[in-house]
Amino acid sequence: MIRESDYAYSIIESVHVLAITLVVGTIAILDLRMLGVVLRPIAVTRIARAVLPLTWSGFTVSFLSGFLLFWAESAKMYTNPSFRAKLILLALVGLNPLIFHTTVYRRVHEWESQHVAPWRARTAAIASLTLWGGIIIAGRAIAYF
Repeated sequence: MIRESDYAYSIIESVHVLAITLVVGTIAILDLRMLGVVLRPIAVTRIARAVLPLTWSGFTVSFLSGFLLFWAESAKMYTNPSFRAKLILLALVGLNPLIFHTTVYRRVHEWESQHVAPWRARTAAIASLTLWGGIIIAGRAIAYF
């Protein structure tokens, strides 16, 4: 149904890209704050409270639209190496905040007002930015395989 429509696939794909932009943009703000690049005077928890609802909204839309895109071409996607790489990177990017929030973020009250976060928080931020960059690249490469 989606694949046969003149506009459905393109519209869903556009929504998917916009949702990923929202997810990555909001996560990048928090990651860059932990690296001490932007918004240094603002506490990390204040930024997290402001952006995480947007992140989760974007993630929900991105997940749903991504599922519809996969559903429309599942046989083709299954063998696509870029799609497989994207799924692996998505699993890793999901582990990153899980590890971060169960370790270093538990003591955020000790470092949230520092201009630069502790090395473990900075490492998580760099991993996050790198993994999301890889997801974007793999997502774009899907069309070429």
